[in-house]
Amino acid sequence: QCLLSGSWRSDTSCRMVVSTLDKDNRFSGFYLPGPAAGDSELLTSPLEGSQQDTGLVPQPTFSFTVNWRLQATAQTSVFLGQCYVDTKGEETLHALWLLREAANSPAEDWKATR
Repeated sequence: QCLLSGSWRSDTSCRMVVSTLDKDNRFSGFYLPGPAAGDSELLTSPLEGSQQDTGLVPQPTFSFTVNWRLQATAQTSVFLGQCYVDTKGEETLHALWLLREAANSPAEDWKATR
C-alpha cells in the first residue's frame, strides 16, 4: 500500500519517523542521522512533507524537508523519492536528497548546496 506512516531506517542507519498522513496527504515527524553522518552535533531534527494519494497511484512519490538542529550552522535537506512495493508486499523507499548550508555571501553561494 505504500503509506509512509511509521518508522523507516536507511542503509546507513539513519532513521525517519513519520506521523499519520492527514487528509491532504501531508505528514510530519523527525529524522535522526546514523553514525555514517559523522557529525556528533546532529540532533533529532523535525521533518515535514507530502505524499501522492495512494488511491490514485499504488507506488506514490513523496517529498520532505528536514531543518537540521545544529548549534553552529543553518542547514536544510530536501528529499524527493518514490515508495515501491515488491511482489512480497515489502515496501522500499528510494530517494535523492540535497543539503543546503547557509552561505555568508552571494560569492560563497556556489559551495552551499551538495
